[in-house]
Amino acid sequence: MGFSIEKHIVTHLKNGDTQAINLLYENYADALFGVIKKVISDDDLAQDVLQETLIKVWKKGKSYNPDKAKLFTWLYRIAYNSAIDKIRSVKNKSNKEIQIEDSNVYKLTTSSLNEDVLDLKKHLKSLDLKYQVVINALYFEGMTQQEASEELDIPLGTIKSRLKIALREMKKIYNP
Repeated sequence: MGFSIEKHIVTHLKNGDTQAINLLYENYADALFGVIKKVISDDDLAQDVLQETLIKVWKKGKSYNPDKAKLFTWLYRIAYNSAIDKIRSVKNKSNKEIQIEDSNVYKLTTSSLNEDVLDLKKHLKSLDLKYQVVINALYFEGMTQQEASEELDIPLGTIKSRLKIALREMKKIYNP
């Protein structure tokens, strides 16, 4: 790939021009897909990460600095980090599902079951909506705090403080 096409892509990225995505896809998609496949074996998931990578690149395009890294190096880092994030996210979700399946709830006698634990979602509804949304994202949808911040468009610090307050309020319900 010639230097001129790289320069052309950078110009489009800096201008926030959507043509940059087409050029990135035509010139770098195969290489970036290869990077992602080293981390994620599933083709469909890898394709999703490739699409997410191209969108991130386009959104961050104005911040790209050719003096700090070659374009491919910058693209490689974004693709690789996106793949790692996706794996973490998938692992978080499957770990939560495994924890539910491996739960010893069936080994307990009915008399030792704490009814409140079974009504967690019911008690969650007693919290303000802003806390419910954060708890739901983090615990029931398996998002990381960073993912919840991005997905809900809430600053990371606010996610952390709402989580802390929500857990404190839930604790009061269970340990009055």
